[in-house]
Amino acid sequence: MTPPSSTNTYRRILLKLSGEALAGNSGDSRFGIDAKVLDDVCGEIAGVVNAGTQLAVVIGGGNFFRGISASESGIERATADYIGMLATVMNSLAIQQGLKQIGVEARVQSAIPISPVSEPYVRLRALKHLNLGRVVIFAAGTGNPYFTTDTAASLRAAEINADILVKATKVDGVYDKDPVKFDDATRYEKISYDQVLQQRLGVMDATAIALCRDNNMALRVLSIEEPGALTKMAQGQEIGTLITGS
Repeated sequence: MTPPSSTNTYRRILLKLSGEALAGNSGDSRFGIDAKVLDDVCGEIAGVVNAGTQLAVVIGGGNFFRGISASESGIERATADYIGMLATVMNSLAIQQGLKQIGVEARVQSAIPISPVSEPYVRLRALKHLNLGRVVIFAAGTGNPYFTTDTAASLRAAEINADILVKATKVDGVYDKDPVKFDDATRYEKISYDQVLQQRLGVMDATAIALCRDNNMALRVLSIEEPGALTKMAQGQEIGTLITGS
């Protein structure tokens, strides 16, 4: 597969998706994977890749299992986190299949070896896939308990030398307070990592934010539910909130 020449601003993007983003918003689809949402997400990814930008993905597993919540219910934290990692593998395989159905090559690389369904995570192999125009989906977080998939996204973004880390959520950016609870919440167009940490804005966990800051990795937060948001961002449009070191 020969990657197309890029018409986008960014050469390489790492996209962080929450598992909940795949679950949809109604009825039983709050758990598991909503087929329409999966199709929409894969379509957005395909549009960016077909325009010539290399794309890697890290996805959470909260639509199936949340390790922290389970540990609060009595499951040992390390065990709960491992179960959560396996949930991310299920979501990763779903995205791989969704992309395959629309003609986009993708590879799942898992931090926990699961050879029948995925490749092991190998940085140089991931870079080779990206250079060939394939989407690389990083599954199972960092492979270690006590680390979130947000931290895994920051780590993988640095390891593959991504131009930017994009966190796609159900909210269209970073607000000074919860926009669901407060009608007067104000969205930031740009904010620094230090401000995010000092104000405890909850964009990502502190470890993930610190990793981005220390590696000078720009982070943009946008809504996955806004049609075309990812494509517009890849083209250089000011979508959502940009978080940088200054």
